[in-house]
Amino acid sequence: MLLELFRWLSTDIQGFNVFNYISLRAVLAVITSLLISFCFGGWFIKKLGEYSLGQYIRNDGPEGHLVKSGTPTMGGGLILISIIISTLLWADLGNTYVWLLLIVTTSFGLIGLIDDISKIKKKEGDGITAIQKFIMQSIIGIGIACYLFFTAGTPQETELLIPFFKNLSLPLGGSAFIILTYLVVVGSSNAVNLTDGLDGLAIMPAVMVISALGVFAYVEGNTIFANYLSIPYIEGAGELTIFCAALAGAGLGFLWFNAYPAEVFMGDLGSLSIGAAMGTLAVIVRQEIVLMIMAGIFVVETFSVVIQVSYFRYTKKIFGKGRRIFLMAPLHHHYEKKGWKETQVVVRFWIITMMLVLIGLASLKIR
Repeated sequence: MLLELFRWLSTDIQGFNVFNYISLRAVLAVITSLLISFCFGGWFIKKLGEYSLGQYIRNDGPEGHLVKSGTPTMGGGLILISIIISTLLWADLGNTYVWLLLIVTTSFGLIGLIDDISKIKKKEGDGITAIQKFIMQSIIGIGIACYLFFTAGTPQETELLIPFFKNLSLPLGGSAFIILTYLVVVGSSNAVNLTDGLDGLAIMPAVMVISALGVFAYVEGNTIFANYLSIPYIEGAGELTIFCAALAGAGLGFLWFNAYPAEVFMGDLGSLSIGAAMGTLAVIVRQEIVLMIMAGIFVVETFSVVIQVSYFRYTKKIFGKGRRIFLMAPLHHHYEKKGWKETQVVVRFWIITMMLVLIGLASLKIR
């Protein structure tokens, strides 16, 4: 009723509805998700504490993190609620891309929820096994990939766009597209999850990257902008700007409570869902390579773990004792071990992400 009243009040005497503008609805989506986070964040955190839903810190982590044990986790639930309500209020619900993003975000959120609950029940930092998590993620990831390939309206929607080069793209067959999409969605989800180890470290870069992807969605969903910038026109992609705005607002609202010293952690419930949404957005707007650039922090954090584990196992096999390249993985812990304060690591990673996001956005014009 209230939304309909707003729409009626916004209609001028000629019957033109200002809510047709994606830009206005995006602004309203940000405000809505922010208000939900601010108004209910304190209550939500209190409830998590009352139900003893606290974080268990890994014993082999930095000693300074042990004081965080018991801090309410699963704060990602607040992010998801804010995103869903804001998107349902302001997005065109006849758009299939919008529903796909909501389904993906919720599905990966449920995987994270299962993992978080398992950690709490076990009273340790490890929840469900990596294999169990991987299987669930793979089922959803392959489903997303197949859906996007078989519903693609034009060949451009299944090509790999090469940034910084005008009209240069690589055609992808069904198998290549499905594999690439699967890797981007599942990889992005796990990358954000691995990065979420310090107060505010993962959420702010995620907000920056998703906001930038919202810009790509906006211009690619507009024939005039798409033709001018020599990028693919993807019908309906513009509505994803609303989802991106809702997520950005929800993320900033969560950061209010997650900034150092954090009152709440997002948990796997938040990190897995946000990462999956990020990857799916990049695939829809055909910016997988640009995502790799803008989300460089997430990429480096992931590879630091892969390199550390691989080198440890290799040296253990060769020398009988495992050796490490980094003082500790993921990479943010390496810098903590080197003497950087937690806030230094977080802010510096934010600054790097901002630079990478600007490089990614520059690819819209530099061709």
